[in-house]
Amino acid sequence: MGDPGRSPHGSPPTLSTLTLLLLLCGHAHSQCKILRCNAEYVSSTLSLRGGRSPGALRGGAGGGGRGGGVGSGGLCRALRSYALCTRRTARTCRGDLAFHSAVHGIEDLMIQHNCSRQGPTAPPPARGPALPDAGPARSSGPPAPDPCDYEGQFSRLHGRPPGFLHCASFGDPHVRSFHHHFHTCRVQGAWPLLDNDFLFVQATSSPVASGANATATRKLTIIFKNMQECIDQKVYQAEVDNLPAAFEDGSINGGDRPGGSSLSIGTANPGNHVEIRAAYIGTTIIIRQTAGQLSFSIKVAEDVARAFSAEQDLQLCVGGCPPSQRLSRSERSRRGALTIDTARRLCKEGLPVEDAYFHSCVFDVLISGDPNFTVAAQAALEDARAFLPDLEKLHLFPSDAGVPLSSGTLLAPLIWSGLFVLWLCIQ
Repeated sequence: MGDPGRSPHGSPPTLSTLTLLLLLCGHAHSQCKILRCNAEYVSSTLSLRGGRSPGALRGGAGGGGRGGGVGSGGLCRALRSYALCTRRTARTCRGDLAFHSAVHGIEDLMIQHNCSRQGPTAPPPARGPALPDAGPARSSGPPAPDPCDYEGQFSRLHGRPPGFLHCASFGDPHVRSFHHHFHTCRVQGAWPLLDNDFLFVQATSSPVASGANATATRKLTIIFKNMQECIDQKVYQAEVDNLPAAFEDGSINGGDRPGGSSLSIGTANPGNHVEIRAAYIGTTIIIRQTAGQLSFSIKVAEDVARAFSAEQDLQLCVGGCPPSQRLSRSERSRRGALTIDTARRLCKEGLPVEDAYFHSCVFDVLISGDPNFTVAAQAALEDARAFLPDLEKLHLFPSDAGVPLSSGTLLAPLIWSGLFVLWLCIQ
């Protein structure tokens, strides 16, 4: 079965797909008028199709070609009107990714259908009298999808599960980025692991010993940003010896909104382990305390990880540690009586493959003098095993290379990711 968001040949989706997505969009920022633009565009294109219902658009045979059965002149007028409407509301929609996604979609459709930017626009839709109340509507189709179930929404629209990315920080600290970079970092003080439109994660580190280059994470701050219908903004803070199984306000879910249960927090090992599930953005986070340091691990939907601007490009999970903050294994200094052979033997017991996790373990045990640091690397490997979509990427070796993710790499046009358009509309 093909991806409903794309044509059989991999071209951008047809007008009918975009129309369906716009109809599904139920919410936007209160001051942003993108929904009015969406509604007017949908109204004008439906009339071009002879007033067929959205269901007919979705399933009709005319939706697969370049024009999808719509006269190109009428479609171009509708697209120019749509573009004009978005320009008029641009000021109040600044920062609204639903708005920016719509702008990208208009641009693509105008290119696809050879529409000029200048020309006549569609007349405003007729506003007929309100229909009398006919009582409760009877739904003959499937139940409305849960707007706070990211995976369910994506699978329903695409016929396949969404893609996910994994990032982790543990030990002194070692950062595994979304693009499989593996860095050991000094990063003293507060540094952002993630900073996007849905999620902010900051790690605060201090030296493992006086005068040491290596640091360890002592505090983690996570902000789940407000999302209409789903959650109130929630803040989680953990520090060494204080790993609460609740948000800062004492709650254990997303609040009193209809989708509040789509954010939850719990623990299987109080004081040492916390798991936070954010179903509304397809995200799971695990925080652990081991040997006087905090570890962070995340599985996050690709579209969520991509939702950031150029100004938010400093994210350790995206680009790894900045070059000036990276440590090589040669920079370690031994503390205590442990030798490198002892450290290798201790790490080998739980990490038989001499990959990046093994070498990180040896680094940590030598630089801290604490055999308990072996547990941090082992737990990070197990989290990666559970979170990585491709287990061939589980073991990374010093010779592995990758291209750092930049905001340009991650900010591919989002309009053609069907669920993301829908998702952004409910903010």
